[in-house]
Amino acid sequence: MGLFGNREEGGLMDVIRCDEKEYLVHKWTPSGGANSTKKENSIRFGSSLRVKDGELAVFVYQQKDGSMQDYILGPIDETIKTANFPILANIVGSAFGGSSPFQAEIYFVNLSGNIQIKFGIPYFDMYDPRFGDLGIPCSVRGTLTFNLTDYKSFIKLNRLINFELDEFKSQIKDFFIRKAKSVIINIPQDANIPVMQIERKIDEISDMVQAKLKLALEEDFGINLKRLDLSVIELDKEHPHYIQLKKSTADQQTKFAVASTDIGIENLSETTRIQRKEMEMGVEGRNFTVHQLNQQTDVLKTAAENLGGMGNVNLGVGGGLNPIGLMTGMAIGGAMGNQMGGMMNNINKTPPPPPALAFHISLNGQQSGPFDLEQLKQFAQNGQFTINHHVWKDGMAGWELANTVQELINVFPSVPPPPPTI
Repeated sequence: MGLFGNREEGGLMDVIRCDEKEYLVHKWTPSGGANSTKKENSIRFGSSLRVKDGELAVFVYQQKDGSMQDYILGPIDETIKTANFPILANIVGSAFGGSSPFQAEIYFVNLSGNIQIKFGIPYFDMYDPRFGDLGIPCSVRGTLTFNLTDYKSFIKLNRLINFELDEFKSQIKDFFIRKAKSVIINIPQDANIPVMQIERKIDEISDMVQAKLKLALEEDFGINLKRLDLSVIELDKEHPHYIQLKKSTADQQTKFAVASTDIGIENLSETTRIQRKEMEMGVEGRNFTVHQLNQQTDVLKTAAENLGGMGNVNLGVGGGLNPIGLMTGMAIGGAMGNQMGGMMNNINKTPPPPPALAFHISLNGQQSGPFDLEQLKQFAQNGQFTINHHVWKDGMAGWELANTVQELINVFPSVPPPPPTI
């Protein structure tokens, strides 16, 4: 790069650009030197400025009211003139007669590059929340990646002059290790992660540490923590505390498994017992009505057999039942029939249809009923109801003999005609 012909006046026309491949902050000088002097900072009006995409050119120059900075974002490739760079109008132009050099420091800042820092945290004690007295030595290794997004904040927090990337990375590394260690130590308690499982939670822990430290790095260094990758979380498996913790954890897991199995067996046994009882109750419930019917049927059967001894009716042909006994028997029989019918209805769960015909019976002034045709047929078969009884049903004008009522013809048993004489 050529120097100004007169070193007191400044250099020749320059191309202001950054050719560094890996950098975060680069200071431009006409001669490529690193010192900041009046001669090195002399920039002639008419020089060209080239700022690549993803780069920022920062012009730092002195004003009457103090230092001032102008920011020019790439991509741009222009000649420095007042018309092209109105932002520099106060230092370019008539004050130097259009040809005299002006004084400014120019820094290029890399906005597109990602800077990686490998770090390692030496062994430190980590405590399981269940065993607070067993410190397990743990070491962590990984890589953090950052870039610049808020360049004004970065420039405000860091000196651009004599900026050294290695020194800057060392500062970030020391800060990160100190902060990350305090975060990781508390993760078992804060996230309820047992120490014995912490090596398997490496991705989850990476996200936790990144979330905790992202804001701190922005506030202290003006950088954006783009990514954090923990490659290793290593426990000292030879340490006595690790061996003791592993044994205690295994014992707890065994006890828990045994307890769970016992509880499962007890629950299964209790469940089986309840299911069996429910099954038995279900069978009993389903058979209860039938059983009840059988029991009551036996009682009613015995009672019905005793009805025949209550007396015959004297119809003028000699012998017969006592009329009062007959009426009582018929009433009881009717009640028995109704009870039997009700029991059957309870079993079937369907009420019987209403009887089509129902007759009242009268004998010697004693009235009973009403009885349906089936009941009258049973009474007739037992001899308790004959054709000589008077009957009445709804719709009849008065009492009539049973043998005169058309609906009762089939109630009485057929009597064969007398045998032929020889």
